Amino acid sequence: MPSDTEEASQPTVNGDNVRALCDVVRELPICAVIDLLSIGVCTRCILRLFGIREHVYYRSSLSPSMLSSVLGDSTCSEKHMVDGNFREPVVCSICLGILQFTYYEDKKLVTEKESANELAVSISSLIRQQGFEIDSFSLEVSIPPIVLENDHTVWLYMKRKYESELWFQGKSISECISAKDALKISLMESLETMLGCKSNISAFRIRLTYTHCISSKTVENSVEGCHGGKRRKTGAGNGLNTIDDDIKCSGLPIEAGAVVERSFVSLQANESSECLKLLLGQSNEPCCLEFLCYRTQIYVGGRYLKYSRNVSQTCWIIDDERMGEASVEEILGSNVLPLCRGDNYKFHAAGREDIDVRMLGSGRPFLLEIQNARYIPSEESVNFLETKINNLEKKLVGVKNLKLVGSQSWELMREGEAEKQKQYTALVWISRPLKDEDLQSISSLEDMHILQRTPIRVLHRRSPLEREKIIHWMRIERIVGSSQYFLLHLCTQAGTYIKEFIHGDLGRTQPSVGSILTCRAEILRLDVTDVKMECFLTE
Repeated sequence: MPSDTEEASQPTVNGDNVRALCDVVRELPICAVIDLLSIGVCTRCILRLFGIREHVYYRSSLSPSMLSSVLGDSTCSEKHMVDGNFREPVVCSICLGILQFTYYEDKKLVTEKESANELAVSISSLIRQQGFEIDSFSLEVSIPPIVLENDHTVWLYMKRKYESELWFQGKSISECISAKDALKISLMESLETMLGCKSNISAFRIRLTYTHCISSKTVENSVEGCHGGKRRKTGAGNGLNTIDDDIKCSGLPIEAGAVVERSFVSLQANESSECLKLLLGQSNEPCCLEFLCYRTQIYVGGRYLKYSRNVSQTCWIIDDERMGEASVEEILGSNVLPLCRGDNYKFHAAGREDIDVRMLGSGRPFLLEIQNARYIPSEESVNFLETKINNLEKKLVGVKNLKLVGSQSWELMREGEAEKQKQYTALVWISRPLKDEDLQSISSLEDMHILQRTPIRVLHRRSPLEREKIIHWMRIERIVGSSQYFLLHLCTQAGTYIKEFIHGDLGRTQPSVGSILTCRAEILRLDVTDVKMECFLTE
């Protein structure tokens, strides 16, 4: 980012731009300008209501006196009205201080900035204080509904009063610049200069949230106060036939549009600016502004291996007692989070294994979702982190193919999760000596369908359902010197309860290894040796 000295420099406006601005302002109808000034509209709001979007918003000298000096061709009486009677309002009756860079901070202290540049300095300082490293940014602005309603109330008032005049012919509310867009125009150039990067569609967001104590219903209440709550009957030729079009064109919500329309009907009976002042509420309170700088989540993905039978996948605590000595989630998260300098992390994996089951072979796909990362790690730093994790003193967990990935990896990991295949190796004991024909009977079974009722050991937390699963293949490997112990290698559909498939779970899984071999079978140890998915495979 640029230095503080560079920050302090305010965007300048050269002579050509000043002349261009003057040319634009001279075209403004002075009667309407005086009208808007009289109801407490700030200079920037006057310009945006007339659709002027030049970089005039960067100027700190925008004021009624500036307008007066530019409008030099007006009559003496009109010029005197601008000079003598109207000053920049403390709080604009339309934008409620947003384009005057006046706002409540922490809902207590009123902060007044001289220009958009000063506001940009505050924003860039906040980004530095929080330690973000960025190469682009996206500016988001949220304003209270009352500002949008104020815009439309004033526009409809002007439409009623000036629609017969030549300068108003053909004008539409869609040509106005919204307060939100005007603020973005004001800040963008300064922010790009101070942050040393361009505004773009970016994972790093600068969010300005303006709120106000007055709800949108205040508009309706103001109208009732102005006319004693009485409804006035209006004819078909009152100009309302185009109001709906204006409201629809503006994108104002239907409910708010109805309030504005009722307000305008009341205004027809009294075109004076005094009535409009009451309609706008004459609030002297600026908006509250909350700054938020954050980065949307980033993902670090790969495959993990679990070498210990005393490590859970995620942190597991029962009755304030920790189960196992550690978790995969904590070991990986505690190493990745400091690298990215994030606020927090979430761990996601393609399935899970029990605490006493090892995850070997190609590993299990996982994602670490890092919240509000201040730093995007380079490929080199991620590779270094992988080496660091794999060389931890306690070799409980390892990783493969660790990399920074996009959000699409989340979908890739979840895609076809129910259809994926998993391979296991189980140490099995049976109640009789193993026979040669047992090897043949087991290996001959392919794509065997089994029915599993929810296992007894998880009934306290799982719904009592019956699930159909597929055992794709099995193979027995003898253990030298043992007649009743063997290794069972098998490949199954994801979601199969392997332990229950071997011992039968008191008949709740049919068929089982025990029922196939017509003897009692027990599983002593289990390892996952492969999770057949395309994501995060070692290149």
